Amino acid sequence: MSNPVKIMAILTARPGKIDELKSLLAGMVSPSRAEPGNLRWDIWQDYANADCFVLDELYADSAAAAAHRETPHFRNYFAVINDLAERTAVVLNPVEIV
Repeated sequence: MSNPVKIMAILTARPGKIDELKSLLAGMVSPSRAEPGNLRWDIWQDYANADCFVLDELYADSAAAAAHRETPHFRNYFAVINDLAERTAVVLNPVEIV
């Protein structure tokens, strides 16, 4: 049986880039959620620091997560994200989930 894969990415907008970052992320929502195997793709913004966003992604399995990275919308994101934000991402395996 395949395990779900959770990806959490913390993005901090570079100075003057918050609007471009928000636009890029907003453009990722619909196509990411429409992918086979995508169970969740949400954007969160930090209350205390409006420059900080968290992507909360959940995929049915590692194949779905890998397929996400091959999509045109992810490739576009990956090509420009370093110009717009500092990025830290973690890929997580389930330990105890409901």
